[in-house]
Amino acid sequence: MNTEISFNDHLRQDEVVQLYRDNGWSAAQKPVQLMAALEGSHSLVTARIGGKLIGLGNAISDGHLVVYYPHMLVSPDYQGQGVGKQMMQAMQQRYQGFHQQMLTADGDAIGFYESLGFSRAGKTEPMWIYDGNDH
Repeated sequence: MNTEISFNDHLRQDEVVQLYRDNGWSAAQKPVQLMAALEGSHSLVTARIGGKLIGLGNAISDGHLVVYYPHMLVSPDYQGQGVGKQMMQAMQQRYQGFHQQMLTADGDAIGFYESLGFSRAGKTEPMWIYDGNDH
């Protein structure tokens, strides 16, 4: 499997929405806002095989000290094959040396992120004002 990881990809709304739907993420229900959010990200990483979008992740950052990774999705057909790991390693390389790299994870994703060096920060608790029904 030859996976192309890129920070310079051009995304089409239909392929992005399909990836979010395939993963059961509610952001797929707000395609205009989703595309604007992704396009406004500090960084956006994608994974493609043969031109097909199979994964994406984004980062929100001040560019100096703190980076937050809100979205990391891989098509269910390609999960468990190292695609997410390649994308996160590319992001971590880009933000290497930052004071804080942050994310929120649940379910099986917790073990995935722990394998990349993430851990719970002290006694912190996730807090939300959230208009959605998934993670």
